[in-house]
Amino acid sequence: MRHEDLVLSTVESRKAAAHSSVAASWSRSVQRYGLDPSGKRCSDIVDEQELSYRREAMEQFLQIASPKLDRLFGLVSASGCAVFLTDNEGVILDQRCKEGDLNSFQSWGLMAGADWSEQSEGTNGIGTCIAEDRSLIIHRDQHFFSKNTAMSCIDTPVYGSDGRIMGALNISSARADQTAEINKMIAAMVSQSAKQIESDNFRATFSGARITLLNTGDTEKNALIAIDTDDVAIGATRDARQLFGWEKFGEFAPMAARDIFGGSDDKLEAFDRAQRAAMVRALTRSNGNVSQAARALNIGRATMYRRMKRFGLI
Repeated sequence: MRHEDLVLSTVESRKAAAHSSVAASWSRSVQRYGLDPSGKRCSDIVDEQELSYRREAMEQFLQIASPKLDRLFGLVSASGCAVFLTDNEGVILDQRCKEGDLNSFQSWGLMAGADWSEQSEGTNGIGTCIAEDRSLIIHRDQHFFSKNTAMSCIDTPVYGSDGRIMGALNISSARADQTAEINKMIAAMVSQSAKQIESDNFRATFSGARITLLNTGDTEKNALIAIDTDDVAIGATRDARQLFGWEKFGEFAPMAARDIFGGSDDKLEAFDRAQRAAMVRALTRSNGNVSQAARALNIGRATMYRRMKRFGLI
């Protein structure tokens, strides 16, 4: 059966979309976006001015992500994979690709400025990852368009400091021998790189705050809270928001750090012990130089003295 026939027969089935996320995406592609799986049209490309505008709007994010893209590409480039980073609408803003593979990926529409939203390309790694707000793998004939079925796409959302999706991190490959097992291994690297980008972007956004990493017991979680010099929480990552049952994204309502961790229970005591230990380490490394220790902890000198007094260090 031809791929386009399989897609359309699946869409016509009333049960398929309820039992398969791929089938559900195929249905959206046909019924919501009016796409034809046999379509041979070229990918939508934004013009240079629009691409420049989109990049400028995410300048800090792209600068932070760049070394992570380099590192990720270094891990997968030998296997014929390329790395792409998009904005939250699925438009590719940055990429890493071997020179010898560049023409091939461009012929498939994978290039800077290309719109890989689900609305434009139907079911695909980038667009469906954003549409469904989750990490996923779209392997070869799981794509909507027949023209895209030679590719495997591994994607994960990248969240901003306010918990909203900023874009998708994608690795694409057109190797015929790329197995599901290899895709899973690559997916783990993609997820880890996305978390590193999120963490560094969060720290840069709240550069004047103390960043507390919460121990969730899950190494894939990125639960960070930004706390100012008055011990008021002023920001939280998507994972931290989910951990405490807060709104997943949007403006963060400031709250006292003690209210988050409790008044005098074990969590607060552990939190205080961790703060005290961090101060002792910083003072030890600075040979007792309070100003130097304060800079290392990214807090003011007055705040350092106040906390030293609180924890009995002076």
